[in-house]
Amino acid sequence: MLSGIYVPLITPFDESGAVAYAALEKLAASVLDQGAAGLVALGTTGEPSALSAAERRTVVAICGEAARSYGAQLIVGDLQLVEGATAALVTVPAFVRPGERGVIAHFEHLAERSQVPLVIYHIPYRTGQPLTAAVLRRLGEHPMIAGVKYATGSVDQDAVALLGEAPSGFSVLTGDDVYLSPMLALGASGGILASAHLHTSSFVSMAASWDRALGHRLAAMSATLFAEPNPTVLKGVLHAKGLIPTPDVRLPLVPATAESVARALDWGA
Repeated sequence: MLSGIYVPLITPFDESGAVAYAALEKLAASVLDQGAAGLVALGTTGEPSALSAAERRTVVAICGEAARSYGAQLIVGDLQLVEGATAALVTVPAFVRPGERGVIAHFEHLAERSQVPLVIYHIPYRTGQPLTAAVLRRLGEHPMIAGVKYATGSVDQDAVALLGEAPSGFSVLTGDDVYLSPMLALGASGGILASAHLHTSSFVSMAASWDRALGHRLAAMSATLFAEPNPTVLKGVLHAKGLIPTPDVRLPLVPATAESVARALDWGA
């Protein structure tokens, strides 16, 4: 079962625009040093659609080596690059809106052919396809579907229903950083959280022993990091702290404004 805090690593870039692989290694080691249960390589926070095939392979290799050295887990957002991974993070099919029966058929088809268990990425405000708790429970009964990254933009009735009666061994991980605290209170087993690049140990403590006051503080920080499209503010903060060489992102993203980065830096743990 997947539990704890998983950090979907950014992809840092150097002054020439190339991937800063050494900085990625250091970020991976830093969050694992602070107790993260695992890494997510090529999640949306890592800008995978803007990376070349060679860059994606190298990013996965670096994250895999870090995970192995710490005895941690690795989730990969690319079904073609899952060798040695714990699981693959796969979104609900976007744009086509296949309906719930189509989503079930799609994931069962993938699960029966995948080398590793799947984690469903349920983010309906991007995919256009909402799913009920009943559909997620059915998918969770498949032996090759390990869990769901639940990111509906709220703590909704389906989250309550799913967490109240999740299939055995099926992990519900929150994907909305600001809702970590209420989702843990309802029974989520952890989260896949971009905000956990910062103050990772506090997020780990939160997942291990729910603390309402700490949850409020972490939610406030997370809100500042998502003031502009992810991961632009996060990269600005990491650069300001000297953890990555530039705050750069690749198109269609553009760097966060100085004001948003300053507000995030002003947040105090």
